[in-house]
Amino acid sequence: MAPITGKGDSGGSDSRFFTTQKKGEMHELRMELHSTDRTAKVDAVKKVIASMTVGKDVSMLFTDVLNCVQTGNIELKKLVYLYLINYAKSQPELTLLAVNTFVKDANDPNPLIRALAVRTMGCIRVDRITEYLCEPLSRALRDEDPYVRKTAAVCVAKLYDIAPGLVQERGFLEVLHDLISDSNPSVVANGVAALSEIAETSGRDVMKISAAVLQKLLAALNECTEWGQVFILDSLAKYTPADAREAEGIIERVTPRLQHANSAVVMSAVKVILAYMEVMGGANADAIRNLTRKLAPPLVTLLNSEPEIQYVALRNINLIVQKRPNILEDEIRVFFCKYNDPIYVKMEKLEIIIKLVSERNIDKVLLELKEYATEVDVDFVRKSVSAIGRCAVKLERAAERCIGVLLELIKTKVNYVVQESVIVIKDIFRRYPNRYESIIATLCDNLDTLDEPLAKASM
Repeated sequence: MAPITGKGDSGGSDSRFFTTQKKGEMHELRMELHSTDRTAKVDAVKKVIASMTVGKDVSMLFTDVLNCVQTGNIELKKLVYLYLINYAKSQPELTLLAVNTFVKDANDPNPLIRALAVRTMGCIRVDRITEYLCEPLSRALRDEDPYVRKTAAVCVAKLYDIAPGLVQERGFLEVLHDLISDSNPSVVANGVAALSEIAETSGRDVMKISAAVLQKLLAALNECTEWGQVFILDSLAKYTPADAREAEGIIERVTPRLQHANSAVVMSAVKVILAYMEVMGGANADAIRNLTRKLAPPLVTLLNSEPEIQYVALRNINLIVQKRPNILEDEIRVFFCKYNDPIYVKMEKLEIIIKLVSERNIDKVLLELKEYATEVDVDFVRKSVSAIGRCAVKLERAAERCIGVLLELIKTKVNYVVQESVIVIKDIFRRYPNRYESIIATLCDNLDTLDEPLAKASM
C-alpha cells in the first residue's frame, strides 16, 4: 500500500506540477522518467503533461515518455496516452512505435485498458495508425463488456472522419446499427450518437430507423444518461411516423422528458413533439390542444436558468411562437425584461413580446415598453421604441394607443428616442394612410433634433 502522505506534503494536489520550471529541468525529467520507482515515474509524466498544457514544447521527451507505457498502472497509462494524442501529429514516425502497445492493450483482460487503447487509437489522427486500428476496433465493437462497446462506437465516428472508405469497407456502419439493438442503454445511446455524427459528416441518412429500432430507442430513452437522451431524441425528431397514431404513441413516451433537469433534454423533447404535431394534423384537435398546454410550463421554466441557457431557449422559443403562438399566448409576462438581464437576453425577449402581443395584452405591453424606453442602454431603448411601432402596425385597434405612447416619448426630447420615434411613425403612416396626419405638427417641432440620415429621410 502507498504510504499516507503527511499534511505538509502536497501529494494530494496536482497543481504543484504547474510551478515554473528551473533551468535544466528537461534533463531532470528524463532521469525521472527512467526511474524504477513507480510514484516518481507517474509524477514525472504529470510534470511533462503540465508543461505541455501551458504550451511548453516537451516533444524531445517523446521516446522517454513512450517507454513508460509498458506498465500495468492505469493512471500512468492514461497520462502517456494523453501525451501521445497531443504529439502524434508532429511525430507520426515515432507514434508508430506505440502501435504494438495499443494492439496488446486492446487484448488486455482489464476492460478499462481495452477501452482506453481503442479510444486513444481513434484520437490519434495519423493515417498509418488507422490501418492498425481496424482489427482491435472490430473486436471492441463485439466486446463482452458494455464499456468497451460504447467507447468503440464513438471511435467509429472518429475513424469515419479520417477514412470514410475504410469504415464502409470493414462494415462498421452495419455493426453500429446492431449496437442500437444492444441490451445496454449507454451502448445504444453511443451507437445513435456515432451514427448521427456520421450522418452529419457525410450528408447521408445512415440512421435508417425501422419499427423495431424505434422501440429499442424508446426503451433506452428511460435508462441512458442525459446526453444519451439528447442524441436519441434528436434522431427521433428526424424520423417520420407512419401515421397520426404512431406519432401520438411516440409523443406519449417522450413527454416525461419535458420535466428533465437538463435543458438540452427539454429542448430536444420539445423538438420531437413539435415535429410530430405536424404529422397529427388538424384531425386530432383535442390531442394537439392538450400538448400545447403541456409545452408551455417547461419552456417558461427554461427562462429561470443562467443567461446563456436563457438566450438559447429564447432563440428557440422565437421560432416556436412563429409556428404556434398559441403555446405561449398567455405567458407574455415571463418575457418582460428584468433590470439585470444581459442585453442579448433583453433583445430576444423584445422580439418574442412583439410576436405574442394581442388585443388582450397590448395595454400591459405598452406600459412595459414605455418603461424600457427610459433605460440607459441606447440600443435597447431604440429597439423598445421600434417595438411600440411594430405593435401599432400589427394591431390596428391599438394603433392610436401606440402613437399616444410615441408622442409622450417624443416630448422627453431625448435625442435618440425622438429619432427612433420618427423612424417608426413613418411605418405607421404607411400602414394607415390619411389617418394620423394630425401628429405631423408635433414631429415638425422636433426637426432641429434630427441629425441621423435615416431619421431625416423618414421625416
